[in-house]
Amino acid sequence: MKKILSTLLMAMGVIFAANVMAQDYPNKPIKVLVGYAPGGAVDLVARTLGLSLSASLGQTVVVENKPGAGTNIAVKQLIDSPSDGYTLMVAANALAANMSLYKPQPFDIDKDITPIAMIGRVPVVIATTSDGKYQKLSDLIKAAKANPDYITYGSPGNGATPHMAMKFFEQAAGITLKHVPYKGGSPAITDVIGGQLDLVAVNMLEVAPHVKSGKLKIIAVMSAKRSPLFPDVPTVAESGFPGFEASVWYSLIAPAKTPAGIVKVLHAQVEKALQSKEMTERLGSVGGEVSPGSTAQFVSYLNSERKRYEKLVREANIQPD
Repeated sequence: MKKILSTLLMAMGVIFAANVMAQDYPNKPIKVLVGYAPGGAVDLVARTLGLSLSASLGQTVVVENKPGAGTNIAVKQLIDSPSDGYTLMVAANALAANMSLYKPQPFDIDKDITPIAMIGRVPVVIATTSDGKYQKLSDLIKAAKANPDYITYGSPGNGATPHMAMKFFEQAAGITLKHVPYKGGSPAITDVIGGQLDLVAVNMLEVAPHVKSGKLKIIAVMSAKRSPLFPDVPTVAESGFPGFEASVWYSLIAPAKTPAGIVKVLHAQVEKALQSKEMTERLGSVGGEVSPGSTAQFVSYLNSERKRYEKLVREANIQPD
């Protein structure tokens, strides 16, 4: 009986301490990790969100870039940090993909992280030169079926979200393309413009300036609906593949066992930020959109994405760079 009572008291003490921590949160600067170099889409989203959180929480939010190993370095730093709400991470699709992509498994999202909120989505696009051979998605599919594994496309690397998106597309269309991996989207774009590649698959942020300058043309967006940035470009879904979607998504996560009270505070502030004009305009400027919703909805989506990537990695035998 004494042992049971002692265990109950300890549990109550932990709950009490967590509640006190949540009531006092935040009382010092918050660090937000990003697993990519400065200047990219995830970095842009993190810094925009950080400014909003800083204003609403009354504390400085510092973005720290930790690129490398497909974001695994940043995730490792996150899960090794105290579960007190002062080290967070803006994560993208790699969070769902890397558990099956890397061996040994670098982390376990069920045990190592606390999901907080979905932030937004930006489409993956298929682009070619303005005078390229494949000006429509139907042209590409017809040519690829006639010449399997012949048409080339570049991506930011093996296992990168655009590479995975193209694999989903190849499966849906029943075609095979020749993948040329690069160390980032910029060199792949350069080689398409220079005529060394037929196509490039990247997020809309990277390709938009080249489309506006007339050097490239987007032949399809992989989001569920057309992008307001390029409303004349059809989606893959409306081009004969209903339900198809392969976007880059962004989310906020924390280490495992972060107190529920702190998660609630952070989720509420993220939702507030997603309603702001600055956040909607910043994501809209790169062809994206905010994705408000509950923490439970984010958890459900994260699990469905993990299963989707696990199946793709296994069937397509995808290996990371």
